[in-house]
Amino acid sequence: MGDDGYSPSVWDSTDHSDPSNPGHTPYGLHPGNLSFLHESATTPAFMSAPGKPSSPPPRSSSDSLGRSSTSRRRDSSIPITVDRKDTLSTIPSDVVSLVEPSFDENILRALCELDCGVPLLLDRIKQSMVSCREASVFFKKRAVLEEEYGKSLQKLARSTSEVYSMNDGKAGSFVHAWQSSMKLHEVMADNRIRFAQRLNEMSDELASLAKEVDKNRKHTKELASRYERALQEAELNMEKSKTRLDISSEELERVLLQKEGEPLHESTVHAKPPGVLGGKRVLGKAVAKGGLLLKGKNPGNIQRQEDDIRSRVSSASDSYRKAFTDTQTMRQEYFNFQLPRILRSLKECADEIDLGTQYHLTRYAFLFESIVLSDGSTLVPVAPEEGIGLKALTESIDNRTDFKTYMQNYAYARGGAPRGPRREGPAEEGFLPPLPTLGGGYAAVQHPQVANTNNGAHPPITDRGRPTFGVDLAEQMARDNVEIPPILEKCCAAIEKYGLYSQGIYRISGTARKVSVLKERLDKDMDSVDLDSDEWTSDINNVTSALKLWFRELSDPLLTQNLHQGFIDAARIENDRLRHIRLHERVNDLPDPNYATLKYLMGHLHKIARCEADNSMSIQNLAIVFGPTLFGQISSNGSVSGHVNGSMVDAAYQSKAIETILEHYTDIFVDESEGGT
Repeated sequence: MGDDGYSPSVWDSTDHSDPSNPGHTPYGLHPGNLSFLHESATTPAFMSAPGKPSSPPPRSSSDSLGRSSTSRRRDSSIPITVDRKDTLSTIPSDVVSLVEPSFDENILRALCELDCGVPLLLDRIKQSMVSCREASVFFKKRAVLEEEYGKSLQKLARSTSEVYSMNDGKAGSFVHAWQSSMKLHEVMADNRIRFAQRLNEMSDELASLAKEVDKNRKHTKELASRYERALQEAELNMEKSKTRLDISSEELERVLLQKEGEPLHESTVHAKPPGVLGGKRVLGKAVAKGGLLLKGKNPGNIQRQEDDIRSRVSSASDSYRKAFTDTQTMRQEYFNFQLPRILRSLKECADEIDLGTQYHLTRYAFLFESIVLSDGSTLVPVAPEEGIGLKALTESIDNRTDFKTYMQNYAYARGGAPRGPRREGPAEEGFLPPLPTLGGGYAAVQHPQVANTNNGAHPPITDRGRPTFGVDLAEQMARDNVEIPPILEKCCAAIEKYGLYSQGIYRISGTARKVSVLKERLDKDMDSVDLDSDEWTSDINNVTSALKLWFRELSDPLLTQNLHQGFIDAARIENDRLRHIRLHERVNDLPDPNYATLKYLMGHLHKIARCEADNSMSIQNLAIVFGPTLFGQISSNGSVSGHVNGSMVDAAYQSKAIETILEHYTDIFVDESEGGT
């Protein structure tokens, strides 16, 4: 056991105070040794291996002035390395400030006075670890619930917004309030997801804290057990030495009695308990008998036997004295130095895990309170600059104005078609004169153009014989002798003028009847259509829907049927840079009319995406809208269909291709000579 530092010889050279001194305090906790308790955690015996940082703070120079003989004994003993990692290192730096700067020496004194101080602290640390692990498990399970709730709410809000934009729902103030309310739900979902991330971090930190404290607890427990076993072995060795001394003393007594002539059995009779007056051996009897017992005995042999036994008694006495001194020294060393150091180490472990658990519970309460307050401020903003709340959004819906606008648009859309029985006619045919109408009301909503036309119909449109919907792109561009399709230029100019900051531009559909009327007019006489009129600027979504309809009705999609699979294969590439290069190559493979049209459209969409903060149309959202539109749908027989409401082939990769092309618009389309415009 010499290698472990527990043999009595290790502590032979140490200097100890006299326990018989009246001023001696049990366990060495007198004022002279208090400085040792303050700096025991930083002494070489408690330092980690060279190069490893130690968790306790360095000892000040004032502490070294009070070092007693007990602290000097520490240098002569074999250093006992207690590898205690800083278990709070896994917690943010502000946690360390929660650790008490001064150790409670009164608690340490009380623990040293107890015979069960070490098992008490070991059981307490075990309880603290159970509490810490329970808190960690709770945080982990709560994080799973919060993350699931946040992702589900986020998915619901986004899908609801996208589905509504593709359906023929109410427009006007209602759609604005509806889309804004979905954005509020997305914000609350993001907050919940971030809350779940913080809970996961706290759970991992608590688990790491419990693991480190458990490791330090086991190490210190093993150290205390080794010290106790060493002290027990020293006491056992002392008992054996005392037994050997007693046996040798009895042998010497028997020889002396034989030498004086006293019978051996009489010695046992006269050997009474110590302290009794009659117990003293009367050696004079042997002399009074005249030394008759020596008759027939060899005095020389008896003398040699006596000398041998006296030598053994002297050796046994020295061995017992040394064993007694070593045991006393080891006992004082254990109770005055080793035990307080072990108890301090265990108490620091208990404090670390208790404070760490309390900190994370406090942090959890703060984060929980913050997320609830955040949801409240999102639903009901405190300051006007924070936006509008959910209730205010709902109250902002103006059903009366929305209905007037819808009625006006509906009248325009149905203006050229028969609408039931004739309202006016000659009196001879049974028609009565019209009743006078009151000013204002819904009758005033009707556009003057409708009131001045015959039977409310639009003026007839002259068909110039230059259709643009459903006509091959190359044919109509060659026919019109243009580099960019006129309908694309006309619609994009109006959209950039009136819809650049419109919420959900391209994602929100226009009115089906208005889109149909606009398509008919553009197809018959495009030059006569004034997209700057109130008829079209009042709802720019009708123009965007007509433009998307033109792309869908192309006989061959803009990205062509022949290059369809090439674009899809390029979009499947995971590496961003390689995917960009392959899509750039596919774009360069397009026919000239398709390339020019795609370049103009991507430039237009690039402007839309730059206003994402106002129109909420990011590159990803635009790609979702235009992916199926520009690719078309490949049917089972290989034909292309412009109807995209059915199940689409590789819809995700279509959107990914458009997203990548739009993200790298400048690299793919803009030449250096164009100056990045």
